[in-house]
Amino acid sequence: MSRPLRALIYARYSTDLQSASSAEDQIRVCRQLCEPHVWHVVEEMRDEAISGASHLRQGLQRLHKAVRDGICDVIVAEALDRLSRDQEHMAGLHKRMAYHRVKIVTRSEGEIDEMRISFGGLMSSQFLKQLAEKTRRGLEGRVMAGKSGGGNSYGYRVRRGFDTGGTVITGERDIDDAEAAVVRRIFTDYNSGLSARTIAAALNGEGVAPPRSGGSGSGSWGSSTIQGNWRRGTGILNNELYVGVRVLNRGRAS
Repeated sequence: MSRPLRALIYARYSTDLQSASSAEDQIRVCRQLCEPHVWHVVEEMRDEAISGASHLRQGLQRLHKAVRDGICDVIVAEALDRLSRDQEHMAGLHKRMAYHRVKIVTRSEGEIDEMRISFGGLMSSQFLKQLAEKTRRGLEGRVMAGKSGGGNSYGYRVRRGFDTGGTVITGERDIDDAEAAVVRRIFTDYNSGLSARTIAAALNGEGVAPPRSGGSGSGSWGSSTIQGNWRRGTGILNNELYVGVRVLNRGRAS
């Protein structure tokens, strides 16, 4: 009598806005899929709050190692896009699994073959493209409405809570009085003739927490933090937000 197939379950959810129970739900339905086949679940692997477009997922890397070590015969997932949303990467994953004679079976698509890989990869690629377009459209709408398009700048804090209609507040920033005083000081000192390096040294000497330190005092001020790059609009002195100008898609600027 042949031994039952050894199954490795993989689960993933995309963002920290989703509940961790999503992974538990995926594992539950994957176990239900294994039961009628009498597959023996040898391990469960998961990646939480990470995009399927990323290849550098710890859970996925562990999955590859498990396959190379020969501890499983079948990979079980809720759907093909849980494993990857990149068409080229999905094709490579299927090829490596076939080399090790490991099947991929999902609750949504069944056993995965080359045709499903091609079709599923195409659909996932279209999904990512449309998601990027919708995200950009949403951010553009926020900026045009006078709100933040994402990220935060020193001197501001993200406004948390709900509006009068009970909707979660997004894209709103409030002034952080303590950090705002530091920003005004930097502009005043620079206008009086002090260099960015001198201003940074003074702030470090006084123990003023720099940007992205979480207020813990870790890290330090540097001349680049003060001066930045005027073409890219980086640094305190070149951040147009301090003169009331919001810039969309700054990261794509050449």
